[in-house]
Amino acid sequence: MRTPTVEWQVAGACNYDCTYCIQSARYRRGRPAADQVRGAIQTFAGLPGTWEIKCSGGEAFAHPLFLDLIVPELVARTPHRLSVLTNFSSSHRDLMRFAALTRGRLAVFSASLHLEFVTADDFAEKAAWFVSLLDPGVAFVVNQVVLPGREAEALRCRDALEARGVRWFPQLFKTGGGVADYPDEAALRAVIGDAPGPREANLAPSYQGRTCHAGVEYFTVDKDGEAWACRTAKRHGEGRLGNVFDGHLAFFAAAAPCPYTICPCTVPANRGMIAGIGPAA
Repeated sequence: MRTPTVEWQVAGACNYDCTYCIQSARYRRGRPAADQVRGAIQTFAGLPGTWEIKCSGGEAFAHPLFLDLIVPELVARTPHRLSVLTNFSSSHRDLMRFAALTRGRLAVFSASLHLEFVTADDFAEKAAWFVSLLDPGVAFVVNQVVLPGREAEALRCRDALEARGVRWFPQLFKTGGGVADYPDEAALRAVIGDAPGPREANLAPSYQGRTCHAGVEYFTVDKDGEAWACRTAKRHGEGRLGNVFDGHLAFFAAAAPCPYTICPCTVPANRGMIAGIGPAA
């Protein structure tokens, strides 16, 4: 079953500056103003049926309007479910407020673990505390980039989180148009398993040739309001659908075979957008 989904970059700016961030610092800046936010939400309110609006960044919580305008207005003015991707650096107070605002409407909370800014144990304790505030049906997952040569470190983080009942999701380190080399294959397999699917790990695979509903029931929106069929399409300067700030969207007429050799994000696969992959398989 497909889950129509929008990935909305509500802020380019991030309060972290990870050395391994694939996005260069010159792009990690800027955020929509209040009137642009309202325009985007009006556009989302007009989407047919119920979608999942996944807010990301940069850092979503770093937008000063995230808890004062973006989340409350999405809840009040649209029928859609909300998700968020965050570095989880927000205060306990803000996280409690977010949990209260999204009660009954939150689908997925993805927290990224960055050891350059926090310890695994502190992060795991905070995660376990926050999960206790959420509705039972909310999917809470911790994402972590597995750096080459530091697989053992990743395993320790996994163990610290799973000991507290928190799901851990590994991601391969992306470089430009692909993924980094991992010289120690055995060490990597110990982290991700032998044949992980998109719900077990993010390997940035190729789905080239498979029918994909990106641009039909899935699209991404950048901090400037520009809507694209998917992240890879945007990287190639293709698949522009319009701009959500002014409400002009033109979706593809139908699903089509994927033309690309990399799918850098697991969201389309896990929302049933790709034929034979994920929940619609």
